Amino acid sequence: MARIFVSDVHLDASAPDASEQFFEFLRAECAGAEALYILGDLFEVWVGDDDPDPEKARVVRALRNLTETGVAAFVIHGNRDFLLGRQFCDQAGVRLLQDPVVIELDGERVLVTHGDALCTDDHAYQELRSSVRTAEWQKRFLSLPFDVRDRFANRARKGSKAHNARTAPNIQDVNAAAVETAYRTARVRRMIHGHTHRPGIHNTMVDDEPAQRIVLGAWYEEGSYLYYENGIYDLRTLPRHASLSSR
Repeated sequence: MARIFVSDVHLDASAPDASEQFFEFLRAECAGAEALYILGDLFEVWVGDDDPDPEKARVVRALRNLTETGVAAFVIHGNRDFLLGRQFCDQAGVRLLQDPVVIELDGERVLVTHGDALCTDDHAYQELRSSVRTAEWQKRFLSLPFDVRDRFANRARKGSKAHNARTAPNIQDVNAAAVETAYRTARVRRMIHGHTHRPGIHNTMVDDEPAQRIVLGAWYEEGSYLYYENGIYDLRTLPRHASLSSR
């Protein structure tokens, strides 16, 4: 049976067509699959499981509808939705995985991760990541009223866009040494990740052995997902939605 991987969907109420595309993806592409892996940034922003946004509630229901058919669903925190918690998982019927994590696909060990930890050349981002991923920071943040958290997230999004605009693209991409370290540490020769918004399949050598890194695309540009079955990895795209090109 097929295993499907997706990342960086960035669902948000400001782009309802993207949500509709994701719902159709769940119904059409994921129906009958063994498992769906969401490798971070399913949402453009998530500041707590108490978010009253009805569009987010629709996503939760759509995932629950999928998992109730017998499709296992797993999620990894991204840099935009690292506050997804137990309530979200229980309601959606999904299981939260540590990042990174090694899974087994028909006997092969494969590393799956959001991918932001591999972008070690972006020192400012890595410093921020180290702070907000601590249990202490998250406990303090989640204790704030929802509207305060929401305003903070909106300011953070603007800051992130400004940072990305002034940071060279190669700085925001993965670091080659970090990638090699990830292969060796996990004892794998294949990894799957998102975050960089640069879909592609990269073949290389690590310690004189062939290795492969599969990068999922962001749905800002077009739907992108990886379809795996019987040892074949197929990186696929979905038709562009009008709202995606305008975000």
